[in-house]
Formats: sequence, C-alpha cells, structure tokens
Amino acid sequence: MTDISTTEPWEQWWELLPQGIREQVDGYVLQDALMPAIRAVWEAGRAHGVGLQEAQLVVHERYSHHGDRIARTPDNPLDLDSLGARAAGAPGRVVAIEVVWDGDTVHDWFVILYAVTADPEGEQALATVYRHTAQRHLDGTDPALHHPCAAVADKVGRALAARLSVPFHFASPDTPDDEAPRLRPS
Repeated sequence: MTDISTTEPWEQWWELLPQGIREQVDGYVLQDALMPAIRAVWEAGRAHGVGLQEAQLVVHERYSHHGDRIARTPDNPLDLDSLGARAAGAPGRVVAIEVVWDGDTVHDWFVILYAVTADPEGEQALATVYRHTAQRHLDGTDPALHHPCAAVADKVGRALAARLSVPFHFASPDTPDDEAPRLRPS
C-alpha cells in the first residue's frame, strides 16, 4: 500500500479504484478515448468523493503516464486540398465557408470550420481546430491578438473560401463566443 502522506491527490483517487476499473481506464487512455476514461473514473470513484474534476485530473495523469504509447486520434487535416475535398462532398452547393466557436471542459475553446450549403440548406463540418492542433499548425509563430484556433481557422477558412469563390464568415475572430451570429444561406 502507498504511504498516503507522500502521494499526490490524483494518486490517492487512483488507488481508490478497483484494479479492473484501473485497467479499463488505462485501456481507454491507450486508445485515446478521453471521455469514456473520465466517465469510468467518475462513476467508480463517486462513492469515495471523486467528482468530475478529480476524474479529469486522474485521467490527465494517466495520459501523462502512458505518453507516446497512446494511439492518438488524428487531427483533422487543414490543408486546402483536403478541406476542398471535404467541401466537395457536402450534400448541397457550397455557398459560404464559416468558422464557429465551441468549447467544452476537456478542450477549452476551439473552432469548427463549416461549409454552408444551399439546395439543400445546411452545413457540413470540414474540420475542428483545437488549441494543440492550431499550435502545431502555427509552427511556433505567435498569432498576436488572436486565439491560436481562431488564427488558424481564419487563415485556412479565408483561403478555402477564395479557392471556392464563396464568402467567408467568422463572426467573432478575436473573442471566443459560441453565441455569435451565424451565417445563413440566402
């Protein structure tokens, strides 16, 4: 048994979990299945006072523990050819490219790049740009005042819109706002 006085809180919560749950959590982590891993820790640890934030911390530390052994979920491609191919596969005529903010407790703020369509009216998600994806795409350059996700999505979205000869819309490029006005096809 581990001496509790020398362990981190997350280690104490990890030790509270039965061996089978720990193996399940590590299995999820190795598959890069973040949400199922958090849920498993939270559900099994709830009776011992492990809340959602504690479960997230435990899983974060398991990700750190396993490091390069994790089969990471690939990022969405952000090159123009790939985005153009995805836009061409949209069910309808692409009439605009739009960037929209979203966020959650795991990824913080991120943006989604959409192809807005007519005939039928709708939207096709082309790429989700998380902070880690944006930072890799920026390759060490500072996006100045923009959030990294916004800077990348603005750049590739404008380029894609120009390639497709359609308007580009990003209602709130400087400030994360998941309630900013959306573009609707006319």
